[in-house]
Amino acid sequence: MINTILIDDEDAALDVLRITIEKYCPEINVKGIYNAPEKGLDGIRQLNPELVFLDVQMPQMSGFDLLQQVSPVTFDVIFVSAYDQYAIKAIKFSALDYLLKPIDVDDLIHAVKKLREQPHRRNIFQYQSVLNNIRLKSGSVEKLAVPSPEGLDFFDTQDIIFCKADGSYTEIILQNNKHVLVSKNLADFENLLTMSGFCRVHHSYLVNLKHVQKYVKGEGGYVILTDNHMVDISRRKKEEFLSLLDKP
Repeated sequence: MINTILIDDEDAALDVLRITIEKYCPEINVKGIYNAPEKGLDGIRQLNPELVFLDVQMPQMSGFDLLQQVSPVTFDVIFVSAYDQYAIKAIKFSALDYLLKPIDVDDLIHAVKKLREQPHRRNIFQYQSVLNNIRLKSGSVEKLAVPSPEGLDFFDTQDIIFCKADGSYTEIILQNNKHVLVSKNLADFENLLTMSGFCRVHHSYLVNLKHVQKYVKGEGGYVILTDNHMVDISRRKKEEFLSLLDKP
């Protein structure tokens, strides 16, 4: 049995989740149900759960704010969200589990099964990656946190000139001629960095618009970046790219 608590500010959502778990996931033992993040935090400290279903958006304290107050994180987390798509991008980037409301039974069963099949699934670095990359949206922290075999690599987003697809990997090219290969595909970086001044100009390239120093016209044209690297602009991306350049 997996000792579990549920944290969500909506009583109706908690009821649905509890009933669905009891019906379809008999291996889960729901030890506590909390309709406020402060109560949920107390529940974590008192009950020492193995798994927490945690709502992303709650008043006063988000699910991410709650996690920041738990050290160390000794339990697994399945995030639950109704609409925060940016948060979902950051969660997916860090390879953690999430469920969208309304809860789909098959998604719930799959998430629980995945946890049971991964005996070394707890990774504090993954949670730190989510927390850091969530802050990226507001600009209060200008670092991208990328999970690595050793833990986390942090990159100042302003130092990233462009990202280049390399199969299922991505090569990050930074200032000072530094190159880093990351085991994430380019689409993962596109999802996370588009709101931070990056543009997917080509199926193989994601560029930091702050590092574009010249655009040369053509069918799609190409750009010259601050490291003098030339990157082609695909025809279908040309209009989007030029419109983004006009924005402050």
